[in-house]
Amino acid sequence: MYSKALLVLAFAILVAQCQAGPIGAIVAYGACQTACNAGYVTCCTAAGATAGTFTLGLGIPAALAGCSVIQGVCMAACAGAAVAAPTP
Repeated sequence: MYSKALLVLAFAILVAQCQAGPIGAIVAYGACQTACNAGYVTCCTAAGATAGTFTLGLGIPAALAGCSVIQGVCMAACAGAAVAAPTP
């Protein structure tokens, strides 16, 4: 379950490091966010839930909380890569 999410994170980080100027950086950022969300949906499905149908409150299974943490890390990596993307 977590290995798929980490694979998506690694892919997203690599995709975000393109050198195509501002438009390329925006497209890469969008692709990175999409990859994070796809990984999140996969993680939630593997944990037995449908993404977007639960809240993180008391009694939430640890696996679902882990999915949210991984998604947050992935999206933070996307944002960091977008800020660091070179613009000519």
